[in-house]
Amino acid sequence: KVLPAHIGGKAWVRQKEAAQQAVTDLAAEMIELQAARDARPGIAFPADTEWQREFDAAFPYQETPDQLTAIADIKRDMQLSRPMDRLLCGDVGFGKTEMAIRAAFKAIDAGYQVAVLVPTTVLAEQHRRTFSARMAEFPFKIAAISRFCTGKEQREVVEGAASGALDVLIGTHRIASPDVLFANLGLL
Repeated sequence: KVLPAHIGGKAWVRQKEAAQQAVTDLAAEMIELQAARDARPGIAFPADTEWQREFDAAFPYQETPDQLTAIADIKRDMQLSRPMDRLLCGDVGFGKTEMAIRAAFKAIDAGYQVAVLVPTTVLAEQHRRTFSARMAEFPFKIAAISRFCTGKEQREVVEGAASGALDVLIGTHRIASPDVLFANLGLL
């Protein structure tokens, strides 16, 4: 039976020191991981093509200044020859999906595949529909994989990703399964 530590007591001091050491260890691991990532080469995607400009212009809404800044930052990061780390935060309905779609388009246009990891099966299907509708004018193949797919559908999607026939794969944690391989993954 573990009793709660009293603030200022010996157990409290030990727990506090253990927590401080754990934070220090985690920080050191994060610094090492980032240094290793920085040392690895990334994909330097080319500047926007005419297709990209047409695609961006076809967005049916007016972008906000914040969206335009974020889109420019993402594209700039993608054109550097180091791995991109970018976390995009915002409320529902403020264009995060469109920014992800534009990044995906840039990767596909450069000859790479894209994997989109989502937390729920419903979101996987919603994003499949959104990506498909938004990219309908272009010859890109988009699929989703989740527990809603039959075994046959999952096998076909996995084969398409491995052969390079699939440009965008959207899915839940199923994407991280050992049997899901990509021919030329360029963006996650």
